[in-house]
Amino acid sequence: MSKHHREHNWAPSLTEQSEIWQNLIKEGITIADDHTHMLSVVDFVQNLNQELAQKGREPIAEPTADDLVNSAKASGVSQMIEVGCEYPDWQPTIDFAAAHPDCVRAAIAIHPNEAPLHGHRGAEGPDGLPVVYKPYHDISFDEAMQHLRSLVVDNTKEVVAIGETGLDYFRTGESARIYQRDSFRAHIALAKELNLPLQIHDRDAHSDVVEILLKDGAPERTVFHSYSGGKDLAQVLKENGWYASFSGTISYKGNEDLQESARIIGKDHITVETDAPYLTPMPYRGRPNAPYMVPYTLESLATALDCSLLEVAKSTLKTTKEIYGF
Repeated sequence: MSKHHREHNWAPSLTEQSEIWQNLIKEGITIADDHTHMLSVVDFVQNLNQELAQKGREPIAEPTADDLVNSAKASGVSQMIEVGCEYPDWQPTIDFAAAHPDCVRAAIAIHPNEAPLHGHRGAEGPDGLPVVYKPYHDISFDEAMQHLRSLVVDNTKEVVAIGETGLDYFRTGESARIYQRDSFRAHIALAKELNLPLQIHDRDAHSDVVEILLKDGAPERTVFHSYSGGKDLAQVLKENGWYASFSGTISYKGNEDLQESARIIGKDHITVETDAPYLTPMPYRGRPNAPYMVPYTLESLATALDCSLLEVAKSTLKTTKEIYGF
């Protein structure tokens, strides 16, 4: 295949190809996606098809969010945490969970990169992308947090976690990072007040994330989503009883540190996720991601832990249920 025509089509379902997975499903073994953005997948694919059309290439299938739930369930994924981390996404995320009460739960928060934008306080980060404000960023951070709290309190059946929150020093410049830290502390306080798990986004900010958690007191159930730390951070998680959720990145070449981190943390404090529409596991990196792809990541996780697929499938589902209470 020419490097100029990278494959963008949907990857095949592993459970449809693998006799091992088919037998697991027949035995009633299912798995969970700890962190996904199915509503964003729909927009992602529509935008991708616009780009493909401009290049004169064939479009890929455009599933609805309901289609993504159905494909996940057919692939043995019985539980999904849908995450909404921008102000306009909160209510649709809750509504989506309410429409699928048997398998979808919601987590909502103000994303670390969104926090400085509320009230127009942003700063360009090392990524070099310009700061872009949207109309809802006219709402102050404090007002947004008040609305967030109200939604969580009023929708306890659907909202099972606060997240994703944390720190991202790649997308946000130095002068605006204080607002990220303030936001992180506010979310920690909210999670503890409401006795909810906390999903953490940690990018290029490991030491500051840990410092704030230890200083403010981490919620009892604290999850590092799409774990990206090394062995030192893994040891900190192990010592504090915090959880790590591994995405498709654990399958990528050169990520031996992630695999070693999983062994340090131990399977009883590990979950698995897609973070769809991004971070598609190998061998389909670069294609759209969705919850039906969790089995690929679970296989890489089982290899890293030197455990059977059955053992890791059971442990990750059990841990996910313990964290979120379903």
